[in-house]
Amino acid sequence: MAQSDLVKWSSTFSVGVKLVDDQHKELLKLTNDLFNHCIGDEEEERAYFKKVINKAVEYVKVHFATEEKIMIATKFSGYWEHKREHDAFVLTVVEQVRAFNEGKPFTLLSFTRFLKEWILTHIAVTDKKYFEYFKKIATRKADGKLTISQADVR
Repeated sequence: MAQSDLVKWSSTFSVGVKLVDDQHKELLKLTNDLFNHCIGDEEEERAYFKKVINKAVEYVKVHFATEEKIMIATKFSGYWEHKREHDAFVLTVVEQVRAFNEGKPFTLLSFTRFLKEWILTHIAVTDKKYFEYFKKIATRKADGKLTISQADVR
């Protein structure tokens, strides 16, 4: 099976925090992996989804926790709104997994498209809000890189 990307990483998605950007890249990789298992064989797609979904959900929770810890540490005023988006996403995915486990109609392609749209919109719009905030409060080091220290978040 030829591998193709449903979505490619672009610097326009960067939020300026390497750890978060690396996690976003991993989420895109996961979405592309799911997309590459959309082969039209419902039985194989269901088996693949069942195999990977719990690991994927755990990764998403780790990623959201990372972002939320950074927002709390930097006193980002949009934290609660951002957290609500994270919680709603997790709830939607959990509901879809529950429906899948109950044998309800499911297509891997529809689920993958949902992931792609949500992730890209969330990164490009919602995550950019805290990146803009970080840029405002960060200190520029001699090498030109921005860093956020305790002094920046008083």
